[in-house]
Amino acid sequence: MPPVVIVFAKAPIAGRAKTRLTPAITAASAAALQDAFVRDTLRSLLDFPAAEVELHTDVETDAWTDLAVPRRVQYEGDLGLKMFHALHDALQAGHPQAMILGSDVPDLPPSHVQSLLHLTADIALGSCPDGGYWGIAARRVHPRMFDGVEWSSGRERQQTEAACQKCGLSVASGPSWDDVDTPADLVRLKDSRSAPASAAEINRIGLK
Repeated sequence: MPPVVIVFAKAPIAGRAKTRLTPAITAASAAALQDAFVRDTLRSLLDFPAAEVELHTDVETDAWTDLAVPRRVQYEGDLGLKMFHALHDALQAGHPQAMILGSDVPDLPPSHVQSLLHLTADIALGSCPDGGYWGIAARRVHPRMFDGVEWSSGRERQQTEAACQKCGLSVASGPSWDDVDTPADLVRLKDSRSAPASAAEINRIGLK
């Protein structure tokens, strides 16, 4: 059985998705961008031969049903609990390695995913310059591996490393990539050839 890459995504609902982009853009435009981000992410992975791909959404949604990918609804609880259960269940199902990829890096090179999967540590983190991480790959997990992590604080990567090491898990770092959280990030993404749906949506919105 190959590794599995699990894309975590919020449903593209206005007022719930990509809220840090408002009020620079409308809530409806932020939701449309979320739809595009996930489409670009999934399309880049569906041709990825090294792993299976799944989509885990925060709530039931009809979005992205045109893409041939197994779907699940995330566990209840905070982000750490959701991620632990997703990783644990995938490993228990027989995958030698499970990876969670956020939907905020629609232009992430597939080579970065491959690099993270090639690391042999129990836990591998793909870092973001803002202190978070775009992905986490696991060969072993522990129920307390996310204890004390303050999400959206800019300290998530450092705190996750510390929590995992406290649980006896080895940790390695993979390549860095910028995620998309702010209007300035959208400007950077606007001309990305590797995120065509996202770039097209940014152009449609007319963001300067």
